[in-house]
Amino acid sequence: MKSNIVVPALGESVMEARIAHWLKKEGDKIEVGDAVVELETEKVNVDVTAEIAGVLTKIMAHEEDTVHIGDAMGEIDGQATNGDERKVKGEETAQRQEVEANEAVEEHDKMRKYEGHKQEVEDQGSTTRASERATPVAKKVAEETGLKLSEVLGSGTGGRVTKHDVESFLESKKTEGTEREIETRKQAAGEGGNGKREIVRASHKPTIAEKGGHEERAKLSLRRKTIARRMLEAQQTTAMLTTFNEIDMSHAMEIRKKYKEQFKKKYGIGLGIVSFFVKASIAALKEFPRLNAEIDGDEIVYKHYYDIGIAIGAEEGLVVPVLRNADAMSFAEIEAGIKSFADRSQSGTLTLEDLRGGTFTITNGGVFGSLMSTPILNPPQVGILGLHKIAERPVAENGQIVVKPMMYVALTYDHRIVDGRESVQFLVKVRELVEDPAAMLLE
Repeated sequence: MKSNIVVPALGESVMEARIAHWLKKEGDKIEVGDAVVELETEKVNVDVTAEIAGVLTKIMAHEEDTVHIGDAMGEIDGQATNGDERKVKGEETAQRQEVEANEAVEEHDKMRKYEGHKQEVEDQGSTTRASERATPVAKKVAEETGLKLSEVLGSGTGGRVTKHDVESFLESKKTEGTEREIETRKQAAGEGGNGKREIVRASHKPTIAEKGGHEERAKLSLRRKTIARRMLEAQQTTAMLTTFNEIDMSHAMEIRKKYKEQFKKKYGIGLGIVSFFVKASIAALKEFPRLNAEIDGDEIVYKHYYDIGIAIGAEEGLVVPVLRNADAMSFAEIEAGIKSFADRSQSGTLTLEDLRGGTFTITNGGVFGSLMSTPILNPPQVGILGLHKIAERPVAENGQIVVKPMMYVALTYDHRIVDGRESVQFLVKVRELVEDPAAMLLE
């Protein structure tokens, strides 16, 4: 019995994917539930698992190919055995591998003439293993720059090589090359020798093209293309306006300082700032329900549930996983949910269900040091709250100048259904609750 490996349903509005990496090769024995191929979608990377046990007899779509829901990517023969199938496919596989190796060598020679086929063959094993533990973006950058991933030490989960690791390695190599060039020039000029100097003629200054250039090209990931498309759509299809306020974070920070050890001991999680704003935002949304609504044609859809999106800056682009029914969650549950999202965004294990829906979004640019910004809506939502860096600033209080930890907050809203009065009052409500956290117990 043979079964095709097909592109599964990928979630709400996701119609296509790109093959990021085959986790098995032709001739490999497959068990039910084994991850066979990794797909890159516009939201997350998805592992496609085997539905039957057998042998992977054919790969129909290859890495970097774009596939659609229902497309056949490969074939599993449930009646073949690993040994038999390898024997039958041995000659064909060897021929194909030889062709692929020759093509790789030719391309490699064009880009890096100083590297030979012999070195490539010797390094093939370690490079393959390194490739398996690298993120899709890291692999693309390595391929485009001719870098062997086996040379790069990974800093991600389980030693996974990230884009940052590859870029840091390339930068260190560039620095080493520059230092060697300076030393060579010094020696040629007679510095540090017997005091004699040779005349060094000014040589032709190589152009950027001759030096290999300081430019590089990388294919946009599906996620980055989707982010770009959605940002443009938000600008073009909504009437975005942003209003600002500032919040005295003294009381919230005092509570964190007073209870952080007790909180962590009891719940196993730290008490952060975002959970205060999740609680305050939900209370404000209940008072100003249009900010928790959406436009559908000529109707306003009011949502009497509170699924709060938490924007997280992942390596391959911004993701917004959703805290479901956040109004029923405790501070500890909110903090645990946010930490889980952050950890899984870094390891690439967020699911499409994690990202589905959402009625209102909170984004915290303060973790990157942002003092003020204007967040962009995440349609069809009509409101997004931007948090920023907490900074000590002089403020007037009871006729005196005092220094307090202050935060600027920004609310971007769709002016088609939310008025300026509502948006300002919403932020005032959030400010009042965060400045007096005990008041949230009454909400």
